[in-house]
Amino acid sequence: MAKALRVFAWVMGVACTAIGLFHVVGGNAAIPGEAGAGPTLDSLGRFFGAIFAGYGLAWLWAARQDPVPAKVVRWLAAVFLLGGVGRLLSLAVHGWPDSFQVALTVIELVFPPVWFWLADADERERGRKQRAAPRRAVDATDTRQRA
Repeated sequence: MAKALRVFAWVMGVACTAIGLFHVVGGNAAIPGEAGAGPTLDSLGRFFGAIFAGYGLAWLWAARQDPVPAKVVRWLAAVFLLGGVGRLLSLAVHGWPDSFQVALTVIELVFPPVWFWLADADERERGRKQRAAPRRAVDATDTRQRA
């Protein structure tokens, strides 16, 4: 489970960073069906692309920690879930978007429960390993062990 969490966090980080940078560079052209949306949406899309790239970097940071911090994974998963909820709100208010956006909505609603489930896997595994490790004998001359 810990390995799955680390790999999943790494993949998420790389994907989000790449997608974010794609939006920064591509602007409106990075959004299916919105190439001619105008300068205001282009500016907004590039700005949010930069934020999404930063979100991806946060996943990469988490994946590199030992152990992967459960609290950070839960927060990042919650942010992703909030994005999916935002898409559902848009669907309710404005109707069905491009099919690619629908697929992204499904991903944004399905992945967070998996992350919430896996979030503390690395911390739990580390705890098990520490409890299973043989304890070293206490030397009477070891001042660190004295009360």
